[in-house]
Amino acid sequence: MNYFSYFSEIEDTFIRRRGKHLFVSSIDWALMESWKERGVPLHVALRGIEHAFESHELKKRKRSVKSLLYCQEEVEAQYAEWLESRVGSQEAAVDSEADSTSQTIFSRDVLIQHLNQSLERVTQLRDSRNAEDELGQALARAAALLSEIREDFSTAAQTDARKLEQSLTGIDRLLDDAISGTITPDELASTTNEVDAQLKPYKRQMDKAAFEQTRNNLVRKRLREQFDVPRLSLFYL
Repeated sequence: MNYFSYFSEIEDTFIRRRGKHLFVSSIDWALMESWKERGVPLHVALRGIEHAFESHELKKRKRSVKSLLYCQEEVEAQYAEWLESRVGSQEAAVDSEADSTSQTIFSRDVLIQHLNQSLERVTQLRDSRNAEDELGQALARAAALLSEIREDFSTAAQTDARKLEQSLTGIDRLLDDAISGTITPDELASTTNEVDAQLKPYKRQMDKAAFEQTRNNLVRKRLREQFDVPRLSLFYL
């Protein structure tokens, strides 16, 4: 990640989660610069932004998020936890491995292997696509983020699968949005019609919200399969 990528990734993530294009203010740029100067890793900042929007959506607030300042508190919290995770040497990490991995069914080695495999698949797919289209650009961003996350996770003194999952989920969302922006309207309609036909026998048995969520999940799954984009979430391990 070069200097300018740090700012563009944060800006793109903020705009994407907001749902509407909004020019980032000079105050927001100053905030991003302060994160960069203090050494807040990009994937930590993005995780904080994602988590801030998820909390906002759960609270079902009517007012939309207009400034990156809304995410500041969560980014600071994520950064503080990240700093805490760096305390101690690799030897200390080995000693504490049993305690730290007790929070997840996956060992550190398994998680690192998953990151290695995910990075390899995303990189291969990136190289096979047109770098100018939306999905090609998203795959390049995903590969860069996965590389940073892998390096960070493999050298951390503590294993935190929950934080890793939050970061991977954010990249999954980035790729899903890019697929939606790449697929043609006819292809999307065809896939949606297939899913609707599959769900038709169950529609009356489901409430509207559950049906729409299931429908959207199935459409995303089909599109992922069509574009051969891997799922990164630990849920699919």
